[in-house]
Amino acid sequence: MIEQQQGPDSDQARQTRRRRAGITAFLVGFLATLAFFAFFPGLPHVIDWGAILASLAVGGLARWVYQRWMTRAA
Repeated sequence: MIEQQQGPDSDQARQTRRRRAGITAFLVGFLATLAFFAFFPGLPHVIDWGAILASLAVGGLARWVYQRWMTRAA
């Protein structure tokens, strides 16, 4: 029996790329916001729960924006 070969743009490969890109976008947004709160001059240089929650929110927003952009580009 002949099996169909999955091309490089198969649905599974696309979903894997989209998931990895989402994780990367989340981490970049999260770490950039934490770095902002930790190192920006004039701030108290303390990472508190507000900074952590804000970083999580920015990371989630970055992930959502990047995945939406990838969906529109496809």
